[in-house]
Amino acid sequence: MSSRKKFIAGNWKMNKTSADGVTLVHDIVLAVGKQSDVEVVVCPPFTAIESVAKAVEGSEVKLGAQNMHFEASGAFTGEVSAPMLRALFATHVILGHSERRTIFGETDELVNKKVLAALKNQLRPIFCVGETLAERESGATLKVVQTQVERGLAGVGKDQAAGLILAYEPVWAIGTGKVATTEQAQEVHAFIRGLLTNLFSDLVAQKVRILYGGSMKPANAPELLAQKDIDGGLIGGASLEARSFVELVTAAIAAK
Repeated sequence: MSSRKKFIAGNWKMNKTSADGVTLVHDIVLAVGKQSDVEVVVCPPFTAIESVAKAVEGSEVKLGAQNMHFEASGAFTGEVSAPMLRALFATHVILGHSERRTIFGETDELVNKKVLAALKNQLRPIFCVGETLAERESGATLKVVQTQVERGLAGVGKDQAAGLILAYEPVWAIGTGKVATTEQAQEVHAFIRGLLTNLFSDLVAQKVRILYGGSMKPANAPELLAQKDIDGGLIGGASLEARSFVELVTAAIAAK
């Protein structure tokens, strides 16, 4: 039985207007906003963050962002900084998501700058790693994940590391309906925890939550969440509808 509190984060991606987001989060807060057995975070698009922040106020549901720039301010048209997110009471930020890496060309080095900037500004990174289908089929999964973890966390101190949240998201299982088998997911999660032990210490590694981020749904969540090293989920499609998201939180409560 792990002492790590389960963690369910909803990544809305480029969905929901400000008004839609308030409606969704209102239903989530009504259902699970008073429980504290599982940490719940919603990550709306930038345009909905302020309204969602007001909607979760006074509840146990926390607010996250989907991305940020590593600089605090400056001539970076279209970007948002950590201090801006903190001013809206965001506590978490998703960094290194595969869509940012593949569509927008984010490198391990860029993601690392963002991780360090988030920690400096008391934002908790939800740091994403994972392999493509080609990398999985060529047997390179663990090598790819190791490179992403080591480069992405370069310069993170031991005192900061326990506050990290990692998310393993096999790229081939995001939005495709495909899911890594429970054994495949657990294998990579255990490998990541071993990497954290090498980078920081076993004590730190045992505190870090590692989420599964590849098409977790109410149907497969109980089996995944029962695994020793799977501490929750970074939820995409199933986070856009209150009932399915709440069912995932409920599954995490049952698995704690």
